[in-house]
This record gives sequence, C-alpha cells and structure tokens, in this order.
Amino acid sequence: MGKEKVLVVEDEEDIQELLAYNLTKEGYEVYRADTGEMGLEQFRSKNPDLVLLDLMLPGLSGLEVCRKIREDSKHANVPIVMLTAKGEESDVVKGLELGADDYVTKPFSLKVLITRIRAVLRRSPQKTDESGQTMHFPDLEINLDKHEVRVKEKNVTLTLSEFSILHALAQRPGWVFTRSQIVNWIRGDDYAVTDRSIDFQIVGLRKKLGAVAHYVETVRGVGYRFKDFNEE
Repeated sequence: MGKEKVLVVEDEEDIQELLAYNLTKEGYEVYRADTGEMGLEQFRSKNPDLVLLDLMLPGLSGLEVCRKIREDSKHANVPIVMLTAKGEESDVVKGLELGADDYVTKPFSLKVLITRIRAVLRRSPQKTDESGQTMHFPDLEINLDKHEVRVKEKNVTLTLSEFSILHALAQRPGWVFTRSQIVNWIRGDDYAVTDRSIDFQIVGLRKKLGAVAHYVETVRGVGYRFKDFNEE
C-alpha cells in the first residue's frame, strides 16, 4: 500500500516548510502549492488523499479553491482541512458549507494538526449492524428504522427534529456541521427550522440524552459535531 498523499496549499514559506517537513516525517507523501491556482493544478495532477488548505491565499482564495474542488464530481470526496487565522469564524462557516471537512486555527500545534489529519483520513460513515438499522456507540444506540434511541439500554423519546439532528451528526463522528447544514438536513420535517432554532433543538436533545449528552459537542462560532471516539 502506497503512502497517503497530502497537498499543502499555503503561501507563507515558513509554514509551508514546517508542514511539509513534519508531514513527510509522519510518512505522508507531500505536495506543495503557493497559490490557489497552483493548488488546483497540483490537485488535478497529483490526486492527493487530503488537501491542507490555507484560506488566505494570493489570487484565488482558499474558499474558491474549496468550491472548485467540490464542483469536480470525480474528486468531490477528497477531504479538505482548512487552515484559518483567529477571528475568521465567518470564513470557517463558509468553508464548511462549501464542503470542507475540518479546520485548524493558526497558530496551531503540529501534534493537534497531525491528529486531525489522521482522523479526517480514516473517517467514514458510522457502521450499522447487519440489519442496517442501528448505529452503535458506547451507551448509545440509534435505531434508524424505528426512529428510536436508547441510552444505557433505556429508551429515550426524541422529537422527529431532534432525532434527525442526532442522526446527521452521528453519521460522521468528528465532522463539524454548521447550523445551516443541519437545517438543510432536517428541512423536510414539519418544523419551522431556522439557524437559531437549531440551538434550542440541541439544548433539548442534550437534556434527553442525559449521560451521553457530551457526545454532541459545540464548536464555538461554527456549529456542532458528534464525539469522535478515535481521537481519544
């Protein structure tokens, strides 16, 4: 099995060198780009397994690069981890809504960054049991067919909207979902769902989950995610 390939799109030379050196040391095959345009060229020619993408780039912005990658159906599922500066919460939200998988804020810890990269590369939809109906987590079961939830083997009654939110988050443990993405997921329900109402739904959901309420994590300024047990 060959090395996993990471494309680093970063215009600050020192940071690019630091990332390339440490990712190579961790066993990844690393490609680099200084601009958004060069990043897209490298992406199309090298077919990386993951893109580490700075949002603040000369020329084509990181958000535009993310958008163009996601428009390419052949490579639409390649993970993208954004590098952002503090105070760029609105850009983080935009990036996630365009299809980025995760983000790391500068200045960052290399250890944290590499852990996040590993987590993104190994993530896949949560496996269900043989019947294809139940998702299993420690002390939590989610029956997709019956719309039932059990916490420590006790049934928990959720509204349709609460169940939909939990299902959406639990499918991708560790993935950050913006409020707008959650709204889009449950829009078909008979509820007047807005970004603000999602916060109230989350409060209610956590209360009902009780002992496993901490599985639903808040990502400040961005949205929510389900606990990633692989990061422990």
